[in-house]
This record gives sequence, structure tokens and C-alpha cells, in this order.
Amino acid sequence: MYGGAPPVNRLRAAVVGVGYLGRFHAEKYATHPGATLVAVADVDAARAREVAGTLGAEALTDHRALIGRIDCASVAVPTQHHHAVSRDLLEAGIDVLVEKPLTTTLAEGKALVELAARRGRVLQVGHLERFNPAIRVLEGIVARPRFIECHRLAPFTERGTDVDVVLDLILSMTTSSVRSIEAVGVPVLTPSVDIANARLRFANGCIANVTASRVSLKRERKLRIFQEDAYLSVDFGERRVLICRREMGPDGQPSLSVEEHDVPDVDPLESEIDAFLRAVRERERPPVSGWDGLRALEVAHLILESLETEVQTVQAARR
Repeated sequence: MYGGAPPVNRLRAAVVGVGYLGRFHAEKYATHPGATLVAVADVDAARAREVAGTLGAEALTDHRALIGRIDCASVAVPTQHHHAVSRDLLEAGIDVLVEKPLTTTLAEGKALVELAARRGRVLQVGHLERFNPAIRVLEGIVARPRFIECHRLAPFTERGTDVDVVLDLILSMTTSSVRSIEAVGVPVLTPSVDIANARLRFANGCIANVTASRVSLKRERKLRIFQEDAYLSVDFGERRVLICRREMGPDGQPSLSVEEHDVPDVDPLESEIDAFLRAVRERERPPVSGWDGLRALEVAHLILESLETEVQTVQAARR
């Protein structure tokens, strides 16, 4: 699926867009034992020089100057530029890790995924929550969930609500297609949605309920999963995972066993980039492929459409 022979030496890497997130990507490549940070590219020349100087890389202002000099790159430019930058790199035979969301539109996302497939390139999407160490504790345990509940609450911030942050995570837990979506959003302090809830019903009967707020009094990030033989609870803030399983007692009666796991202190971004470099080196499908990113983008658009309809209804009622 992914063409080309595996590189023999350290992978030559670059980062396009070294704003807040891109700087961290650059730092991870610079310290990774299997990669060499060749350059960083940013339209802001001063910012590119600052990051490059700190990490011992070359500073560029045009990502196309990277062509022929690198094996792989992270794309951390503003979302509206994801398609154009990633397209240029993929067409040049460069493997790409693009920050989420994959693209602005579904058409752009599909075009990137198809381009990567034609060129035999690795296209990974930066859904960082998949690499959260709390989620890694659940690997091999989550099986055919029936109900998934997620809460992401925080005090006021200018950023949007985080419904999209957990979409890929939820979609990764069930391969079933989404049958229906109901979403409601309420503008409290701003004209946009400040509190949102989305309810997803899958074809296999699983239901996911996601609540996100940026106007709550306290911060809360919790995930609960209910399946036939277990109840799984993740408290991201407390860094704790609780696993309750059904067991048969010596008297033949069912009972619950409770396991509590502390979450290891692992850097999710470091794990994400390590997985990307492994996919590049081994020419294998990345943990969060372009198709995964496209699926999450499609569901996010459906939720956004429902939220926009709800906001318009609320604003009309206020007039």
C-alpha cells in the first residue's frame, strides 16, 4: 500500500507551520533518535528563524523548498491551508502527518486521502487523544461497546467547544457506520456555541453521547464506556482508569471485580510522532490514517450543521 523502500538511516524530517503546535512537533523530531530535523518552514520568517535557531535546523518560508530534501513532515499550518500544503508534499513523494482536522472541507479531505493512496504515501492525521496514555490502558479491553459517554467541560475560553476532539476516539471504538446524529448547541456568553451535546447512533446499536462546554465552573474530562462484560471509566484530570468486569463467583452468581489503574506519565505527542516515524520507516498504515481523519471530519460536519440550525433557532426566538 505504501510504496518505496524503507529508509536505512535516520529519517529526514521537517515541520511546516511552527506556531504553538508546530513548535512542539519540531522539538520532538529534533530529539527523536530515529529522525533528523532538517528544517522548519513558516510564512513568518522571524518565527521560522527563532525555532530553527533553537533546534539547529534551517529556516524556510516556503514549504516547497523542502522537496527533495526530506522524507517526511508534520503540517501544522492553519486548517484552511492543510489541503494545499499537504498536497504539495504528498505529490513530491513526502510522507505527511497533518494536524487535525484533516482539511476544511470533505472534498479536500477526500482528495488528499486519494492522492496519498495513489502515490503510496503515509498520511497520518493528528488526533492526539488516541495517544493519550489513559486511552492506551484500554487497548485490548474495549470490545463492542453499547454506550459511550464523554464530558469535556472547562471554564470560559475563546476557543471553540471540544466536541471534535473526541470524535475520532469514539469512532475508533466502533467500526459500525453512523446511522443518525442529534446535536444541540447553546450560545451563553458569545454568539457562537458555548455548550454543545451530540448524540450519535451507530448501525450496530451503539450510542455515543458527547457533551462539551467552555463556560463551566470547573474543568472535567471524563469518558465512560459500557459494554456487555464491563464498565470502563477514564478520568483524564485525575489520571485514573477504572475497569469493572463481570465475573462468576464460586456460588454461580455474577459479581463485579474492580481494577484501578494509574495512568503512566507518557507524552502523547511524542507517542504520536514516534508512531508516524515507524509507519514511514516500515511502510505501514499509521494508527490514525487519512481515512480515519476523513471519517471524523464527515461526522464533525454533520454535527456542525445540526448545531448551526439549533443556534439559528435560538437566536430567532430571542428576537
